[in-house]
Amino acid sequence: MQFFKDLSLSAFTAGFVAVLVGFTSSVAIVFQAAQAFGATPEQITSWMWALGLGMGLCSLIPSLILRQPVMVAWSTPGAAVLATAGLAGFSMGEAVGAFMVCALLITLAGVTGWFERVMNRIPMELASALLAGVLARFGMQAFAAVQTALPLVLVMLASYLFARRLLPRYAVVLTLVAGVAWAAGNGQMRWSAVHWALATPVFTAPQFSLQALMSLALPLFIVTMASQNLPGVAVMRATGYQLPVSRLITLTGLATLVLAPFGAFALNFSAITAAICMGPEAHPDRARRYTAAASCGLLYIAVGIFGAVVTGLLTAFPQELVVAIAGLALLGAIGGGLASALQAEAHREAALITFLVTLSGVTIAGIGSAFWGVVAGSIALFVQQYGRPRAPQAPR
Repeated sequence: MQFFKDLSLSAFTAGFVAVLVGFTSSVAIVFQAAQAFGATPEQITSWMWALGLGMGLCSLIPSLILRQPVMVAWSTPGAAVLATAGLAGFSMGEAVGAFMVCALLITLAGVTGWFERVMNRIPMELASALLAGVLARFGMQAFAAVQTALPLVLVMLASYLFARRLLPRYAVVLTLVAGVAWAAGNGQMRWSAVHWALATPVFTAPQFSLQALMSLALPLFIVTMASQNLPGVAVMRATGYQLPVSRLITLTGLATLVLAPFGAFALNFSAITAAICMGPEAHPDRARRYTAAASCGLLYIAVGIFGAVVTGLLTAFPQELVVAIAGLALLGAIGGGLASALQAEAHREAALITFLVTLSGVTIAGIGSAFWGVVAGSIALFVQQYGRPRAPQAPR
């Protein structure tokens, strides 16, 4: 099979790091969202089963078919919205009904193609600035971790720098190994979090109400499209992949619709973890980086099937190790995004505004900074460029 011929250690490690970062950075928010609707432990496990299966299949199958990296994740801002709105007293049945309505709206956005048409009108410089702004926060967190885990972060940074000099292809692999070895040797691994049990799906019949539609479904749809799918497409464009965005959004909507009764609240394009699997650290050959996304998909399926076991293993890592490996693995993507964003002088200020607003982390009306960064940059570009003759584009 061609996949195994194209697979490399660096690609598999990129997939593992993507799962580690994506899972540990936001799984607590998903737990809070489930608990806000009164979920039992069995239902929380079912949520992880549904989300793991959905993310895994939606990443694995398209990546293998298209031979391009397709990265799908759960909606972290969507989980945050649910964790807050769920406290208003909605039942799990009403929550599932809202998930299904949101899934139908996402599917409609894919079928009609309106979201892709909007993305096609965003200049590459603004998309690259958006990418850099989203990722730069993780780079900053990597170095901020020295405040609580100075030796661990220094060991990982030194490993990364020496590996980049001597074995650049395996820099992230060796950095991760060094970090785990140091954490294990110093008793920082939380092995008590590991519980040996398989996940069992629990079906919840949907209930539909106008209140749940307005308070859960619509906010979930808006933040998923604006705060997740928008930067996700920006990552694809900035890394040079021309994927069938509308068809893939339709796929995530349909997968969410099928798995919603078991706890899949919203599936969408990933941005942070996508940059890990779409960058040169995953594989120097762009045509073989799909194996990183496929590996990520396989690991997500394992997270779903083995539920509590994999959840415990991933949460056993110290938080400082997670943010450090994420920041170091994303250095190349951050640098590439900034270089592309600032390349054309005509778009430079608008790109900088996009970058800074996105980096600020500001949230307005429940919508994250990625959306507002694009809005601010687009307004700046319109004011500066409307009515002026187009400057000749530099060759790419």
